[in-house]
Amino acid sequence: KFYIMKKKTLPKSLDDWDIYSFHINSTVTSRYATTIITSRVANRMNESKEIEFHVKIPKNAFISKFKMMMDGQVYEGVVKTKEQAQVQYTEAVSRGQSAGIVSSVGRTMEEFKTSVTVAAHKKVTFELTYEELLKRTHGKYKLVSNCLFCCFHHQMDVHIREKVDISFVDVKGGLNTKALANAITKTHTNKQAWVYFHPTVDQQKTCDSCGEEGMNGDLVIVYDVNRENGLGDIMTSDGYFVHHFAPSDLPRIPKNVVFIIDQSGSMHGRKMAQTRTALVHILNDLAEDDFFGLISFDSAINYWKRELIQATGQNLEQAKQFVLNIRDRGATDINAAVLEGARMLNVHPREGSASILILLTDGDPTTGVTNINTIRSNVKQKIAGKYPLYCLGFGFDVNFEFLKKMSLENNGVARRIYEDSDADLQLKGFYDEVATPLLTDVTMIYVGGANLTQTNFSQYYNGSEIVVAGEIIDNNVEIFTSVGSLDTKGLLQRVWAYLKVKQLLEKELLLTGSEKNNAKKEALELSLKYSFVTPLTSMVVTKPEGENTEVLYKPKERGNLQPERSTKAHGRHNLIISAYPRLCPILILIS
Repeated sequence: KFYIMKKKTLPKSLDDWDIYSFHINSTVTSRYATTIITSRVANRMNESKEIEFHVKIPKNAFISKFKMMMDGQVYEGVVKTKEQAQVQYTEAVSRGQSAGIVSSVGRTMEEFKTSVTVAAHKKVTFELTYEELLKRTHGKYKLVSNCLFCCFHHQMDVHIREKVDISFVDVKGGLNTKALANAITKTHTNKQAWVYFHPTVDQQKTCDSCGEEGMNGDLVIVYDVNRENGLGDIMTSDGYFVHHFAPSDLPRIPKNVVFIIDQSGSMHGRKMAQTRTALVHILNDLAEDDFFGLISFDSAINYWKRELIQATGQNLEQAKQFVLNIRDRGATDINAAVLEGARMLNVHPREGSASILILLTDGDPTTGVTNINTIRSNVKQKIAGKYPLYCLGFGFDVNFEFLKKMSLENNGVARRIYEDSDADLQLKGFYDEVATPLLTDVTMIYVGGANLTQTNFSQYYNGSEIVVAGEIIDNNVEIFTSVGSLDTKGLLQRVWAYLKVKQLLEKELLLTGSEKNNAKKEALELSLKYSFVTPLTSMVVTKPEGENTEVLYKPKERGNLQPERSTKAHGRHNLIISAYPRLCPILILIS
């Protein structure tokens, strides 16, 4: 009876096969999330039919497993080097088959698509596993799951386990609506939390973000943990450790911040209006002991003031008028603008303060110095490691790889600002992440540890977190003997590998010659060892004979959102910290 009713409501294209079960199961252990998506599909026709598996996963995640099960056979994806995947692809083509890219770039998610031919009245089960270390921003961790369609057994189960007490758990996202409220169950004990999302078929069709095919939206679980120990949360298991460090009882550091705003012609219309709106809100949030500067640029530089100015009420009101009068025009001289912003910070040193440089642009350099390698060299020399540069790339015409490299070279990050109605909120949201520096020049040292992930951090901001992982080489050090109350067998090693690969890939972007090759080689070896689909590897999905062989890979951030297509297939532990946490440098020694 159910299937007859369902056929009447589904689009014709889905009328011949039925997704009768879709289950998302996420286990978060000490902030590392492993998610398994299981979809069971039946071919209700009297003939064979191609059936699709389509899901979205977070961009920061690495796919680690994929398999299809039908007629008692299991077909598994295997992670290989790009070259090995190409060989398998070529062999498939020689047999008259084809290969396709099954991943594409979205705003915060990536899509995984594949399909298989299922015999009449037969079923197939798809199972995809991906892993990610949840990043703390704005004082919380966020786990995002996407739901695309309607089916009889549609559920999401999330289990969070932490070594320390969980301070709060909340459910947000487009699917957290009044119509679906009864479908969400949330329970929370000291160190564990459970969130269940089990919507009925009717609820899947009547919610605010539902259509003919059912749900189409995200469910977002946010939470945080208590941090009574200033040392942070250190877990050990199987010869590895992971240290989460996020002190919250430190005084804020006054900051010096310069905003460099592209006002070239391509910023015309909504982009410029949203930038002005965001800047006014950001100026409202500056504290009186902050100093700031404003530069707008096209082929020339336009100043509010040529030096940094204190964020008094009167100065802020004048600065807002400058912002509201910024108009798009001219070409794009990124080199001159960033060097001038750096000059303003360099001539205004303040002991006990933190300096930040923020560039917003939507295009390539088109005037002045236009060679991006020369610009990078100039900027790196001018900043000289004294403060971070954050690059915000507005839209998809911008050379995002250039901005990413320039940020990484100067201890910052690049962020894409999407041309949507909430672009001003995206800009403000990024600023809020770096608005309250608490520590500068942080160095983490671990006695008894080796093969560490990143240990040097230019700044630590309120609401964020520093995570370091490594191997334990001295089991006599007390901090590395307590396993804790969680079952973490093999998990911490994967957290270490995840972080290591992410950081090696960033490092490889900036290196040249043998150093670049060594970083790439190490990242590749780890990707293969832990079966991570990364920019250096592909997962080859081999199907039954006669079916397409597909190659899954980790896509790059590029200039559009269209799917990509390719023919390639025990002593003590002490915290030694400066007596004046407002000053730099900061040295944290774990021994």
